[in-house]
Amino acid sequence: MSGAVDLSSLKQPPAGSAGADHAVSVADFETKVLRRSTQVPVVVALYSQRSPGSVELVRTLERFAAADGGTWDLATVEAESNMQIAQALRVQGIPTVVAIAGGQPLADFEGAQPEEQVRQWLDAVLDAVAGKLEGGAPGEPEPAEDPRFTAAEDALERGDMAGAEAAYEAIIAAEPANAEAKNALRQLRFLARAQEVPESTIADADLDPTNVDLAIGAADLELLGQQPEAAFERLIGVIKRTAGDDRTKARTHLLELFELFDPAEAFVVAARRKLAAALY
Repeated sequence: MSGAVDLSSLKQPPAGSAGADHAVSVADFETKVLRRSTQVPVVVALYSQRSPGSVELVRTLERFAAADGGTWDLATVEAESNMQIAQALRVQGIPTVVAIAGGQPLADFEGAQPEEQVRQWLDAVLDAVAGKLEGGAPGEPEPAEDPRFTAAEDALERGDMAGAEAAYEAIIAAEPANAEAKNALRQLRFLARAQEVPESTIADADLDPTNVDLAIGAADLELLGQQPEAAFERLIGVIKRTAGDDRTKARTHLLELFELFDPAEAFVVAARRKLAAALY
């Protein structure tokens, strides 16, 4: 998830809403969660503002985090707008709470829980990591961020997609091998493209399964909706049914979608095998 751009920058929870003070996105997940978890456990709460139960759970965690004085950090994630985090943590339902320690998931639970059970779960997490992490004083400064990436992220937060794209392109121009900037730019361009696809495209593509352009748009919508397997299957199906330029176009787009994920992800590996079988 390193170097991923914040795909939800235009949908951040408003100040004062549940989770706003501890909000984490794809862009800062590595710093605020993975790196920080080498010092203290980080409790990641994946929730939706549309779910009263998950909002109440976040508020409970916020109260406990304040009371515990920095012995653990809270990271709140709007799951619907941060599909990569939800996928990386194998989230099946909302809300889901995952404790991260030493960069690895330690414990989790799904669904709204009474305060006393949440308190018991937190205490068990703290007991499990006692003396095993580096420790970090409350308010300890985080590692300095690259100001070039910060500028790009600030542009996204302002809704300036073109400015963010230009910022990432400038980094790549100066450092052609900068994988972090390349990955961020790929995701930014995907988001900009997918947000322009009409919602009716999936239904239209189902009615016309050999139309490559409809299939590509539908796959983008499915990926944006946290359904990567469905997106991959759709394009592989088109590749099986077409030939020539249409087949090449579908294959090229599928490969571009693969690049948005860690190549070791099980669903990416499986889709690459299916693609190979469809081609040969």
